[in-house]
Amino acid sequence: MSLRFETLTGAEIGRVIEGLAALRIAVFRDWPYLYDGDLDYERRYLQGYAGNPRAIVVAAWAGDRLVGASTGLPLADADAEFAAAFAGSPHDPAQIFYCAESVLLSECRGQGAGHRFFDAREDHARGLGYAMTAFCSVIRALDHPARPGAYRPLDGFWRKRGYAPLPGVTARFHWRDLGDETESEKTLQFWMRKL
Repeated sequence: MSLRFETLTGAEIGRVIEGLAALRIAVFRDWPYLYDGDLDYERRYLQGYAGNPRAIVVAAWAGDRLVGASTGLPLADADAEFAAAFAGSPHDPAQIFYCAESVLLSECRGQGAGHRFFDAREDHARGLGYAMTAFCSVIRALDHPARPGAYRPLDGFWRKRGYAPLPGVTARFHWRDLGDETESEKTLQFWMRKL
């Protein structure tokens, strides 16, 4: 299946909010997020992108179906917990562009979408005058019972793109894992690179 990519900024983002909300829930159900998502929450969360002239969504389409997307915005514009992770570090959150998430349906992987997503967000960040980009990934125990035996982490891909984990720079968020009754705290590790 051939993918078509589209870069959306500012108010243009509004037209993919509904599809992106559903896509986030579908993809984040898988390991390592195991996210038991809520469509109303997702819509509200994504409005922060649609209303931000410095935000970006890179959409991946298969025909007229949204099958993947990648988001980004200045770290200072993201949820306060992300910027708070940098307290005590030598890095100024005001100087960092946050590559928030990349989601892609499993049947569409292996066609270079990951590189396209990062290329577009990094170019956008440069255009806004940022010299650094960062993202974070959830930390899960290696012996977690839901970890698939064939799971291959993306660390190698991220390192080839020039990213490295920032020691001690982690964010904490709560969400409900699949099969759980209540939310639990998750730790997310920040990775960063200079542009």
